[in-house]
Amino acid sequence: MVLLDFVVGIPSPKLHVPHAFKPTRDDRGWFINPIGPNPWWTVLAALVPALLCTILIFMDQQISAVIVNRKEHKLKKGCGYHLDLFMVAVMLGVCSVMGLPWFVAATVLSITHVNSLKVESDCSAPGEQPKFLGIREQRVTGLLIFALMGCSVFFTSVLKFIPMPVLYGVFLYMGVSSLRGIQFFDRLKLFWMPAKHQPDFIYLRHVPLRKVHFFTAIQLICLVLLWTIKVSRAAIIFPLMVLALVFVRKAMDLCFSKRELSFLDDLMPERKKKLDDGRNEAGEEEEESQKAMEAAAAASSVQLSVGKTSDLEIPKQSSDRTDPSEIIILDEMSQTPVWKALTLKTETL
Repeated sequence: MVLLDFVVGIPSPKLHVPHAFKPTRDDRGWFINPIGPNPWWTVLAALVPALLCTILIFMDQQISAVIVNRKEHKLKKGCGYHLDLFMVAVMLGVCSVMGLPWFVAATVLSITHVNSLKVESDCSAPGEQPKFLGIREQRVTGLLIFALMGCSVFFTSVLKFIPMPVLYGVFLYMGVSSLRGIQFFDRLKLFWMPAKHQPDFIYLRHVPLRKVHFFTAIQLICLVLLWTIKVSRAAIIFPLMVLALVFVRKAMDLCFSKRELSFLDDLMPERKKKLDDGRNEAGEEEEESQKAMEAAAAASSVQLSVGKTSDLEIPKQSSDRTDPSEIIILDEMSQTPVWKALTLKTETL
């Protein structure tokens, strides 16, 4: 797209880059005095916005780190939350002294980087879905990414030909591709999806659909409010509003049960929830079958105990009845009405 734009000569807006490696303003150097011409009390007044920025940077960094280090990614190396946060704090101090923009872990870039390093099994049978094996953990890609970012300051003569629509398209693709698998985005699509076309999500098995929509609506309202505050003049209180989401989440305990929230707002991935739900169902079926077997065994033991009852427990027969072992078959047959009728007919003839 960049070559097509350059050859055709489309009058599109291009990336604005400096022509020389120097500070953006001529009246300042590489290092900036933290106080400068400001009065001394501005240092004390800056504590309040500094606290807000600390909350925002901490949450932004840790949220990205938690998403990357989820158990479903099957990472073998340990997490480095404290080390990452320490390095971010050191670099923020350096950037502040040099007047450079602050930076934290970019959520979209981090997720895209992890997805690009996924290792899947080779499909052997037709129609078989590849199985996720883990992440190719290495430091080469991260080192090359930041090395190229540092070298970009020497390629400004080439980067100035990149059209801005191309960059927006790349960022849009990265953002949309990272939405796959996010439960909030999946629940948003359920608003316009008929019930017969809904996927087999685990929360749809255990939570009523109206409560799923209610939970999604609350999240959507909070997202719209945060975005509205961020783009307005009240953006300085944006960290406080992010922190206020904790209390909104706590208030949801009044509208939803703990079991419903465990399916709607849990860190456990969807695939893991389905496996656990299948295990629970299998365990319940096994428990029921075991109870049935125990009941059958108890019934058979009762029958055996009845069969082995002693003679004292069974009423004895009267002594005037003949012993079955002393009965003569022929004598008994001669006493039957059929035999007597046959005998009488024979004598008449």
